[in-house]
Amino acid sequence: MKLQLFAAAAACALVAAAPAFAEDAAPNTVDELVVTGRAGLEAQRKVEASYAVTTISEEKLRMQAPVSVAEVLKNVPGFWVEASGGEAGANIRARGIPIEGYAAIGLNEDGIPVQHDGGLGFLNTDQSFRLDETIQRVEVVRGGPSSIFGSYAPGGVVNFITRKGSDHLEGLVKLQAGDYGYGRGDFWVGGPVAGFRLGLGGFYRQDNGVRDPGYTADQGGQIRFSIGKDFENGSIDFNVKHIDDNIIFFLGIPLTFDSKGDTAAVPGFDPNYGTFAGPETSHFTFRSNRGPYNFDLTRGTDVKLDQYSFQFKYDLAGWQMQDGLRYRTSDISRSGLFPNTPVQAAARITQVLAGLPAALGATSAQFRFVNAPGEVFNVAAQNGTGLVMDASMREQDIKLDEWINDLRLLRTFEVGSQSHDVALGFYVAKVDESFFQTGASALVDVQDQARLLDLVALNASGAVVANFTENGISRYGLQFNNAEGSSETYAFYGSDAWSLTDKLRVDLGVRWEKIDLSGRNERSATINLGQSATLADDNVLSGTGVFDALDRSFDGWGATIGVNYQFQPNIGVFGRYTKGFRLPSLGDFITNPTNTAPRTQKINLAEAGLKIQEERFDLYATAFYTAFDSQSFSETVFNPTTGAFTSRTEFTDTRSYGVELEGTIRPTDWFDVSFTGTAQDPRFGDFKFSTNVGGTLVPSDFSHNMQVRAPKVSGRITPGVNLFDGKLRAELDLQYFSKRFSDAANTLIIPAYHLINAQVRFNLNDQISIYGYGTNLTNEIGLTEGNPRAGQFVSGETGARYYLARPELGRAFRVAVQYRF
Repeated sequence: MKLQLFAAAAACALVAAAPAFAEDAAPNTVDELVVTGRAGLEAQRKVEASYAVTTISEEKLRMQAPVSVAEVLKNVPGFWVEASGGEAGANIRARGIPIEGYAAIGLNEDGIPVQHDGGLGFLNTDQSFRLDETIQRVEVVRGGPSSIFGSYAPGGVVNFITRKGSDHLEGLVKLQAGDYGYGRGDFWVGGPVAGFRLGLGGFYRQDNGVRDPGYTADQGGQIRFSIGKDFENGSIDFNVKHIDDNIIFFLGIPLTFDSKGDTAAVPGFDPNYGTFAGPETSHFTFRSNRGPYNFDLTRGTDVKLDQYSFQFKYDLAGWQMQDGLRYRTSDISRSGLFPNTPVQAAARITQVLAGLPAALGATSAQFRFVNAPGEVFNVAAQNGTGLVMDASMREQDIKLDEWINDLRLLRTFEVGSQSHDVALGFYVAKVDESFFQTGASALVDVQDQARLLDLVALNASGAVVANFTENGISRYGLQFNNAEGSSETYAFYGSDAWSLTDKLRVDLGVRWEKIDLSGRNERSATINLGQSATLADDNVLSGTGVFDALDRSFDGWGATIGVNYQFQPNIGVFGRYTKGFRLPSLGDFITNPTNTAPRTQKINLAEAGLKIQEERFDLYATAFYTAFDSQSFSETVFNPTTGAFTSRTEFTDTRSYGVELEGTIRPTDWFDVSFTGTAQDPRFGDFKFSTNVGGTLVPSDFSHNMQVRAPKVSGRITPGVNLFDGKLRAELDLQYFSKRFSDAANTLIIPAYHLINAQVRFNLNDQISIYGYGTNLTNEIGLTEGNPRAGQFVSGETGARYYLARPELGRAFRVAVQYRF
């Protein structure tokens, strides 16, 4: 059905050819205007902004062909981006703000949030968004005024600006193929119909995944329709988008060290292309006290989403009213195989035998393959390691409905020789969310596409006297959550771009916001189901039928002041201070029932920058400082002895300062080099706490340690050539990331690494272009994160011979053909 829908829509694009698109303007001929991170009537160029902003053009998006939001954001200095998990579910860090996912970064479409809170538990905004040819360009604001004009965006805001129909018919069709079974088609067509601007576009994609699980990894797509009209005093635009897509979520893999101490592969597991997920772990039937539950790993992140957007502008008596309304309804499920620390099979056998009563007469134990019961696991040398692992088969089902409305009144006032570009805004968001989580532990071997194992105890005659697993499941009911809730958010904000002279401008902004939360969360307890002859259902975590009510309110305020001085139209400097905040959200409660005391997080941000835009080079240099108060630092650790997760949370503050660079050098018309870079020092502040160990308080002091997974230095250099009168464009993309730490104690090092990518475009004529893309050309085993389930305070894998980490995806190639009309 997905494929037929896309094919029918794409056919609409193949209408009679109209005049071709104009050639994309070269970077040095574009005077870029920015609309993100501000509210005002006066147009503002990027070089005039009093905050750090990165713009990503249509041509740059096509040259890179990023498959995910995270890959797009690798273009942004000051951001640490983990894009190794696949097309969604990435982690983003902005300027040393240690919040995971998109909890500190807002994702917008045409200035309206894609999701009110991008950091809802298990639902990052990038799961609700797909990049395709309906997106024309991207603007990214780092820090600065982002928290004044948006909720849950103290670290920045990413604004995807959609393509709209114009006064003439135009369109494109783009077909892609890749070496991992990748096939994708994009299309867009737009133009005038009966006085309206119409647009229709979308994509459909299917592939096996760079890390092949043995089944279809990604399948689905998106379709978008837009209609708009300009009239004498304003405009109106309506946009509807439907996503029906399944994408795999890649997690950590086993690794070891070579004789030099460098990252190395584990026998039986390809670090560039391997994944634990496979046919044997793809389907289970979980036992529970509420009946059987069918678990389907092949769904991955399964998104069904409808989004309706309405934007209105109207000029009246010197004021302009702007209103952006968005409604989305969605059902999203995420199924994943979450690996835990591998252990030696012999050690696991010793552990289980020690816990058995002597009356059973158990003298030995065996691991047997579930799908080949006669095959016994070789505890000394199976797969070259003799390793086994408890994999967490986890699923989260989330239904999220949202109403968002952002109303602004804008006006420019002239006061003598000075001017004020003023905006007053009122933002409201109504969110309804339900959340259900279940899971089980599955015993597997350690190899690509892992195989299921059963563990049995034997007596002296070789008879089975105890079954620890059932068809590979060692524990049903590993996790349980069942909750629902609603939130209502109200925010008032205002801004003033105060031009004192033609060169000097002061930008002011303030925001007050309140959120009211209500809902309920079911309590859980462990029970013995008694449905199986094995131990797998003896300790099942399940709901009790008793619900705890949620009824809380929070409010906060923020403000910003920025100063911009424009020495010349193409050279300027700026400085800015922002008092930002992040309120608790619905997800803080209903996905985490133990979180009874969330805090309003406060962020102080300062930045100063130099901006130069010349014919032969652009340079944007920004120094920043970030102070973050009341950061909750949490970990959920898997205990292989008990087969359970334990959780705890501590609080600390953080400090980070650094420098960001981005720009392009164009010494000739046929050669250019673009670059981005970040040097920072992200550290904890006072981070002391004590842990109860056997009744004794053991103190820990992580004060001033490096923040988890944040590199001190990262950078990207992209030299490019234009040959044959611009018909051929070729780029080499070099990325570098310095070492990081996997835990707050700074005991487990994540090594530095680099990536080399390449992309090329050749224009056959004005309508047809051919693209080629190669990623991670050297098959670098670049680790983006360690194993969070081994402990983020002090990693339990420090010094271990075998450990888990998540590397960048292996080398892959794609080609594309694009037809524009």
